[in-house]
Amino acid sequence: MIVLVIIPYKTLGKYNLSRPINRIISKVKSGLGKALKKKTADTFVTIGFLNGFLPCGLVYMAVFGAVATGSILEGSLYMILFGIGTIPLMTSAIYLGKFLNSNIKQRIQKAVPVFVVIIGALFILRGLGLGIPYLSPAPVVEMANSTIECH
Repeated sequence: MIVLVIIPYKTLGKYNLSRPINRIISKVKSGLGKALKKKTADTFVTIGFLNGFLPCGLVYMAVFGAVATGSILEGSLYMILFGIGTIPLMTSAIYLGKFLNSNIKQRIQKAVPVFVVIIGALFILRGLGLGIPYLSPAPVVEMANSTIECH
């Protein structure tokens, strides 16, 4: 994620690596547009399902955080809490977005890559296991010994 933020889009655009992904995303978006035009009961299920396939960098960062927990239960809890945490944030973004002018919106959009780099750097620092409490804890190493214990 950090590399994608640092390398300019024009540099990546020269190699056309994203063309197959953009085709898939455009198909999902067109399916989402068709679902929005329908007025049936299953429309919300279809919209939610298709929306889950659209890329979002912060969700990907949350997935990396969930994978870094090292257990299925903790990773699931991480993603559940992330999802619950987005409810007030997204609700406030909808209501506050109406009151913000375009200059502030542009500043917020420019700040998102900075936060992605900061979170990515924190994940790297955490993975190094430097022994810094809460930031980069030392790895747990179990030592084997050769003593015999009889009951």
